[in-house]
Amino acid sequence: MPPILDHKHHDRPSVFTPANLLREARRQKAVPLGQVPDFCVLDPDGDFARHLEDSGARRNPYWACYHTELFDLELEGMTVGVLGYAVGASFAVLVAEELFASGCRFLVSVTSAGQIVPARTPPYFVLIDRALRDEGTSYHYLPPASYAQIQPNAMAVAESLLSTSTDVVQGGVWTTDAPFRETEEAIAFARAENLFAVEMEAAALYALAEAKGYPIACLAHVTNQM
Repeated sequence: MPPILDHKHHDRPSVFTPANLLREARRQKAVPLGQVPDFCVLDPDGDFARHLEDSGARRNPYWACYHTELFDLELEGMTVGVLGYAVGASFAVLVAEELFASGCRFLVSVTSAGQIVPARTPPYFVLIDRALRDEGTSYHYLPPASYAQIQPNAMAVAESLLSTSTDVVQGGVWTTDAPFRETEEAIAFARAENLFAVEMEAAALYALAEAKGYPIACLAHVTNQM
């Protein structure tokens, strides 16, 4: 057992909670009390968020996070919250915790990814049903295991994507903390596990979802071939 796992107690409550942090952030930043949209999207690459900002989209007035901005997208009679640049497992989970504490009820993450096992010619999307836990954040939420899985409550919603788009396939990915340490051996292992792509957030987000019962669905936008 690696020493980093020696003192993890997954059944014990945290002494530091997102609700307490957000309460203080609202006080310090004079953010009014209110809720973010029910449906939110994490956009680690920032392309979608940048487009909304350039288009003059409204910043959500109730989002109190110290590090990010949340844009309101009006879409077919509903408001969707879009948050950019939450790159990497630890930051994505930090922001996700704060989104759910702020009123989010369903979260989708859409991140760019490198192809491992070809499903088709890029670009296309992978609806991630399992993610190899090759990062550190998930081990703070769940005991050690090879994979984190999408939860049934999120899969039931996300599966509708497969029936409406020809650009989405379902399968597993590899979540890494260190893209510049993708060795030949690590890539060969991921290929042997039939993982479609490598990205940086899904395993940790799915561990959070399982640990706290949050509905989270992750998609990998396969944009390149390593």
